[in-house]
Amino acid sequence: MGELFPEGAEKGNIDELTVFSNDQPLAARMRPESIGEIVGQKHILGEGKLLRRAIDADRFSSLIFYGPPGTGKTTLATVIAHSTNSRFEMLNGVESNVSEIRDKIGQAKTWKQLRNQTTILFIDEIHRFNKAQQDVLLPHIERGTVRFIGATTHNPYYYINSPLTSRSQIFQLEPVSDEDLIVILKRALADKERGLGNYQIVADDNALKHIAAKADGDVRKALTALELAALTTPESDTGDVKLTLAIAEESIQKKAIVYDTTGDTHYDTISAYIKSIRGSDPDAALYWLAKMLVAGEDPRYISRRMVISASEDIGLADSNGLRVAMDAHQAFEFLGMPEGRIPLAHATVYLATAPKSSSAYHALSEAMNDVENGKTLAVPPHLRTPTRKKLASASGASDEELQYHYAHNYEGNYVPQAYLPEGRTYYTPTENGLEKRIKERLDYWAAQHEAN
Repeated sequence: MGELFPEGAEKGNIDELTVFSNDQPLAARMRPESIGEIVGQKHILGEGKLLRRAIDADRFSSLIFYGPPGTGKTTLATVIAHSTNSRFEMLNGVESNVSEIRDKIGQAKTWKQLRNQTTILFIDEIHRFNKAQQDVLLPHIERGTVRFIGATTHNPYYYINSPLTSRSQIFQLEPVSDEDLIVILKRALADKERGLGNYQIVADDNALKHIAAKADGDVRKALTALELAALTTPESDTGDVKLTLAIAEESIQKKAIVYDTTGDTHYDTISAYIKSIRGSDPDAALYWLAKMLVAGEDPRYISRRMVISASEDIGLADSNGLRVAMDAHQAFEFLGMPEGRIPLAHATVYLATAPKSSSAYHALSEAMNDVENGKTLAVPPHLRTPTRKKLASASGASDEELQYHYAHNYEGNYVPQAYLPEGRTYYTPTENGLEKRIKERLDYWAAQHEAN
């Protein structure tokens, strides 16, 4: 067998991943070995869910797991290998190259021929592979040489080649809830074989809640903090290791905000912020603003989106919204951080609580659609420049057609006349906020127009 398999060919075998040692971090030792041990991710692993059915029936070819760090992407891949009795090989998108991919595929072919065992090729951080590296996998996935599982923290539809995504089932893993994290922490405290069950640890509920909250959905971070707290706390007089809230706070002092200023959380969070303003929820808008500021988002990006929202969502219902947003933008440029966050908060609350109207935005969209897709309308003769009017007159236009009525010469600075060659209507005012007055004026002018 040694001649048929290159040195280290069995290194990635799943069996070797389950040999536990106290030298391993707690998070590695507590890695689940079966679907039943996995806590959380019920939206894809619950009874009757597609992924659960595919694993139970051993009917899948390629999978891509997408989600934040510490949500169980690698764990799920190893569990699938256990459940399907498959050989497990692992590569990393940062370190591996085309040669290593081909080596793993070659080993998979040999293993299939000699032992009739399928190989799962797991590639962590698959988004780090360039197009050529990803393309190497395609023919071997098609032939069934390997079963591919990829893991990524980036949206696969943007960062992974479409030929690979089209051949794969994509499942999104969510941050693990605080309640589920506490279950995992208690399991680690009780487990005498892989966990901390031999240390006689007594953990306050508040301590576990604090670790879970600060871990922000990351199982690895929670277990690492628990292990640090347990192994650095001296025994009490009774021989117990007491984990108090104070100890937990020292073990996981600062929560790392899961936020990528160029990735999905960037777009998702600004989307939540704008939709909270549009939905008139100042508390939600302030939370998303706070998350972006704490995570290091560029405040200028936030203020620019605020200016857009002021015109798109508040609009003519309160035109002061645009002024407030522009003032906040300029105030930030003048102040910088940290004080610059105050005018951003001021503008956020103003916009969220202002009356809303998107009438001007939608009116322009409809007009642009007509320009792009319909017949281009000519400017009516009476609205043209004097030189162009002479040309129209020479072409047979009547004096009446060329007569332009100067609005300021009439009562109320209004005179009914046509400004479009066709009677089109784009702007329909709402009755929200100050726009109600605009509607009243337009209704009055429309009545005058009909009377004439």
